[in-house]
Amino acid sequence: MKISELKKKLKAWGCFHTGEGKNHEWWWSPISKQHFQLPRHMTADVGNELLKYIKEQTGIKL
Repeated sequence: MKISELKKKLKAWGCFHTGEGKNHEWWWSPISKQHFQLPRHMTADVGNELLKYIKEQTGIKL
């Protein structure tokens, strides 16, 4: 899965972009009520570690 596909799925769950960091974007999860970071590289593949981090931070089962 690419970062761009992951972002589409996160938006479908109600997550949204809240700001920019140096190399990452800040997002908000309404499920977990937490901010989390996503890399900006839209064509990069999502690795297992990143997917695990996103699941923990968002409370979403992807």
